[in-house]
Amino acid sequence: MSTTTHTDSPRKRRSQVRAADLDQLNRRADGTRRPWYSTVIARVVMIVLSLVFLLPLYWMIISSLKSDEELAQFPPTFWPHSWQLGNFVDAVAAMPFLHFFANSTIITLSVVILSVLSNLVVAYGFACLRWPGRDVVFYVVIATLFLPFPVTLIPMFDMWARLGAVNTFVPLILPAMFGSAFYVFLLRQFLLQIPRDMLDAARIDGAREWTILWRLVFPTAKPALTTVAIFAAVASWNDFMGPLIYLQDESVQTLSIGLQSFRSVHAQDVSFNQLMAASFLVILPLLILFFVFQRYFIRGITIGGFK
Repeated sequence: MSTTTHTDSPRKRRSQVRAADLDQLNRRADGTRRPWYSTVIARVVMIVLSLVFLLPLYWMIISSLKSDEELAQFPPTFWPHSWQLGNFVDAVAAMPFLHFFANSTIITLSVVILSVLSNLVVAYGFACLRWPGRDVVFYVVIATLFLPFPVTLIPMFDMWARLGAVNTFVPLILPAMFGSAFYVFLLRQFLLQIPRDMLDAARIDGAREWTILWRLVFPTAKPALTTVAIFAAVASWNDFMGPLIYLQDESVQTLSIGLQSFRSVHAQDVSFNQLMAASFLVILPLLILFFVFQRYFIRGITIGGFK
């Protein structure tokens, strides 16, 4: 009997939390309940918009599974008559896909780790420490968001060329060590919600700032850090301009460059089914990443975005 009560209690609490969240969503800012039809209309609009955004992904997947003859049919078919799974094998064999995949993975993982660590330290300094000119420096950091990428392109390339880092992963990885204005802003907004009394109590007990950062702030900021990690992973994995400029040898190129090279080599006779198969394999890790960490990503955006 006690076992049943023990197992039912967490389930009951989760049901109560979901019911409370649903009730909160159905209320306006002043606390009054919304009419039932407003919720229905909102859900219908979201479903329609979701289908619109998913249509290109769906078309890419079914195109990768079609034969050349079926791709040439008009009107086009919305479901493959015969699934050509060999298109994925041919797409991988048409270029050094696994080598490009390894290069992209190394760069992306390095950028994610450095982005999470560096931006957390900077955001902690802006949110949890008091020092003269803190807000002014923060505004200057945010102002760098308005700098267009082409403005810094030539000076950055000249600097890395003088350092002999062109044709290596260094120009694509090392800048993540110095933080990003957007990630700093996102983490700062999240860290501002940590109770100051908790941090002051830790300081009174003799804890150093590094100890507070890694033992108190870091576990609390996991949703926001997950959001930063996903943003950094997507930006690094999809980066085309950086590898195009700095990576010149095929041995160090990434999937984004390899996919473009595959299209250029087959420019005269493009196999669109293989091209769509290669494109789907490129975005597949990002889809898996998002769906696995979707809950933390949404929580980090919603909690960090409002203060």
